[in-house]
Amino acid sequence: MRILSRINFICVLGMAGAVLILILALFGESLGIRPAANVMGYETRLFDYAKVHTLDIVMDGWEDFLSVCENEEYVPCSVVIDGETWENVGLRAKGNTSLTSVRSMNSQRYSMKIEFDRYEKGGTYYGLDKLCLNNSIQDNTYMKDYLTYRMMNEFEADAPLCAYVDVTVNQEKFGLFLAVEAVEDGFLRRNYGLNGGTLYKPDSMGSGPPAPPGDMPPMFGNAQQNGAPPMPPMFGDVQPNGMQPIPGNAQQNGMPPPPMFGNVQPNGMPPMFGDAQQNGMPPMPKGFQPGDGGNGPPGFGASEDVRLVYTDENPDSYANIFKSAKVPVSSSDRARLIRSLRTLNERENIETAVDTEKTLRYFVVHNYTVNGDSYTGGIVHNYYLHEKNGVLSMIPWDYNLAFGGFQSWNASSAVNDPIDSPLSVSGEGRPMADWIFAIPKYQERYREYFKRFLEQVDILNIINETETLIASYVADDPTRFCTFEEFQKGVDALRSFCELRTESVRGQLEGNIPTTDEEQRTNPAALVDASSLNLSDMGGGPGAMPGGGPFGMSGMPGNPFMGQAGGNPSATMEPENGVSESSSQSVAYLSPPVEDV
Repeated sequence: MRILSRINFICVLGMAGAVLILILALFGESLGIRPAANVMGYETRLFDYAKVHTLDIVMDGWEDFLSVCENEEYVPCSVVIDGETWENVGLRAKGNTSLTSVRSMNSQRYSMKIEFDRYEKGGTYYGLDKLCLNNSIQDNTYMKDYLTYRMMNEFEADAPLCAYVDVTVNQEKFGLFLAVEAVEDGFLRRNYGLNGGTLYKPDSMGSGPPAPPGDMPPMFGNAQQNGAPPMPPMFGDVQPNGMQPIPGNAQQNGMPPPPMFGNVQPNGMPPMFGDAQQNGMPPMPKGFQPGDGGNGPPGFGASEDVRLVYTDENPDSYANIFKSAKVPVSSSDRARLIRSLRTLNERENIETAVDTEKTLRYFVVHNYTVNGDSYTGGIVHNYYLHEKNGVLSMIPWDYNLAFGGFQSWNASSAVNDPIDSPLSVSGEGRPMADWIFAIPKYQERYREYFKRFLEQVDILNIINETETLIASYVADDPTRFCTFEEFQKGVDALRSFCELRTESVRGQLEGNIPTTDEEQRTNPAALVDASSLNLSDMGGGPGAMPGGGPFGMSGMPGNPFMGQAGGNPSATMEPENGVSESSSQSVAYLSPPVEDV
């Protein structure tokens, strides 16, 4: 009897333990218990930083695929990753305008997606459903995305994993790519558990009528679009090739044109860009949406829903969010997200609507990288919005134009970008960032996290180790967008940028350098001197130009904001081994390639 009683006691105890585990599994998060990240399997197999992995694409008709890949349709193939074969997976080119950019360069180096469950339900690479292969376009360093994701993960912000892969096609060398974990099902399970919540990639840049195939819509000039008459040129006469002359005092229709730079307002017309002078230089172009801190023309993708502004309770007011959902969403999911946006915008009980810990960490690293092609830029995109149980957080994406490569007027403005008004838009129409600077306790925590980030993450060591790891692969890369010498020069510039950026951020945290855009304009002498840094060495967009010249438009007659869309002038030359030996500066865009997932 005594033995039987003990057995009964053990059984009852076991059942109670099982019930407790079940309760914690079902209701733990609502009780404030946060689950640990799930171990999927692919993390340690592919996404380690110690080596360059191998990936062979095996398929018949590769040339046929390349000839039509801009339609972004999947085709079946096999992939061999580090010697292991996955058959019948989906492959397609990845991007938007970057696809036509690659073609205009006489290149075949397209970014790609590999979808393991495209043709076989439940197919994964050790739990990963989709893999992105980034081609490093506009990035001579090969490491802007890599460095950012490394920093995000080391600082415990939710971010994609990544690793370098030496890609071959049917065992013939194709190039060094960056393999990036797609922010989809596998990512959700890894970071948030089996019930991973909802996921969106808000973007309104593609919400208007489509542009003609192969062309980017012009802002000015004589190009026709969808049968509509062209907009009149802003300055002077239109040139035969659709390019605009350098802004001057030409009269048009009897009206003097508004000045492109400076604070003079003829006939009460506002200037096109900003109105503050800095160090005798024209001001850095601001954002493109009224109310986002800029004086530029409105309507370039910065819709209110994409900026996460609460409007009303109508789901139709948030079409650019809900149409971008990466998982199925219900009416209750939509209602819950709208409630969270309302709380976010009201800035009361913020922790009921925002994962403040993860979001602060995200913005610390994000603001360090000075990426205008993002949520905090004038064109608001390239971020994921995660929601679970009404709590929101940000997930980073697409940093090939970071480190001053997109928006910067000169190296000084990028290096000294103020941490309390990043990119001069924070606090003006960016609710997911505004609460940090509007609520003193969070601003204090943000500054403390910035100090920790600089102490904990050895940025220069990551750059040095990565250069050593990939240099020989870059040298042998048959499809690279830059020369090996330009790669080395780009890495040196990235290293210099981070040294100067760290110096400036430390000075701002210590009170020696102003932390807002307005304060920096009134005290430019306090800023870190970045006159020796040439942003164009890293490749990139409008700020990447020798001497910080305007728009980075040197050698780029096809700039879409200044006339008809066009191509890289060097692309008409036959490149050696299919590689353009000209600087990647020649394919910079004021409106950058819009990359999808």
